[in-house]
Amino acid sequence: MIKKVIVLFLIICFSNCNFAQDISGKIRVIEYQELENQKNLIKKGNKKAVDSFNKLIKQAHKLLECKPFSVVNKIGVPPSKSKHDYMSIGPYWWPNPNSENGLPYIRKDGEINPETRNNATDYVEKTNFISAVKTLTKAYYYSDDEKYADKGMQLIKAWFLDDATKMNPNVNYGQYVPGQSEGRCFGILEFKGIESVLKFLELTKDQKILDKKIEKGILNWLTEYANWLQKSKLGKKEATRENNHGTYYDIQLLNILLYLHRIEEVKEYLTTITTARIFQQIEPDGSQPKELARTKSYSYTVMNLSGFLELVKLGQKVGVNLWNVASEDGRSIKKGYQYMLPYLIQEKEWKLPQIVDKKHSEDKLISDLKYIKRELNDNSFDKALDLIKNK
Repeated sequence: MIKKVIVLFLIICFSNCNFAQDISGKIRVIEYQELENQKNLIKKGNKKAVDSFNKLIKQAHKLLECKPFSVVNKIGVPPSKSKHDYMSIGPYWWPNPNSENGLPYIRKDGEINPETRNNATDYVEKTNFISAVKTLTKAYYYSDDEKYADKGMQLIKAWFLDDATKMNPNVNYGQYVPGQSEGRCFGILEFKGIESVLKFLELTKDQKILDKKIEKGILNWLTEYANWLQKSKLGKKEATRENNHGTYYDIQLLNILLYLHRIEEVKEYLTTITTARIFQQIEPDGSQPKELARTKSYSYTVMNLSGFLELVKLGQKVGVNLWNVASEDGRSIKKGYQYMLPYLIQEKEWKLPQIVDKKHSEDKLISDLKYIKRELNDNSFDKALDLIKNK
């Protein structure tokens, strides 16, 4: 009876929307149901949804007038001498006060050097580009207005494909450290938002408005980039990181492989490498030593758990159940969330270093727990959610 109700609900939902994902079984990066749920709230006049929509459209309208984002806009020049190569400075590295020229830079974990967030490198430009594509995707979906999709294609074409402005498919010079290195594997983390581009491409293709040349060019770019992630020295090194860097490497690579329809590779990776990563990073009690050692220990712990939850979502799409995976001694993603509960409901005080306010991370943790209840049908965290709701 329950299955019949679920099937009926899906039929109603898919038949009532223009953008609904077809039910042919094609696996996508984009989550149509989440978008459609929000769109239905907007149509029904839900105040919170409508207010959010109006804010979104205002932002999207401003983007229609913005110039294309590009790696060539930076003032600095990478060691390769080509501005087409992405370049950034490690955010926690600062000029050395004990040398005249400030070299080599020294590390202050958790403290962002403002120099790493200006137009000398590509970090801000990249962040603004990804944010713009994400906004335009939602604006197009919710409004059905193709002008937002057209703008998104223009921005993607400029960032990835146009000869004068395109980014080369590598992160060879990401998070370099002045006086120490020209580029480090950690820079790969900065492209963890690339799935927003993939979702835009899938949406516009499904609506038959994606430019064929853009589609072909992006497929080539992503294939080259995936190859770089898997075979380059920096890519291989990042894949072995035993903290959030390894987790978000998996998210980035696997979403790209999913977009490229390399489904069997995704399945094999999740069941081997990602599963091993869960057991490697999470202790039997649910703690994550590599994240707890940071100056923003609470933030990094939640960030990594959220990353693992993204991999759970990805696994659901290809039939790999990471949520219920556990080692013989009890290591699991679920155990990682359970570890955080006493601190979230204030039964215990977080005594490890946390140099920034943890409110944002607490909100993210609550959002994750709600997702786990709603989408994974796991009621283990109901008591905590009720306590938080009633406070």
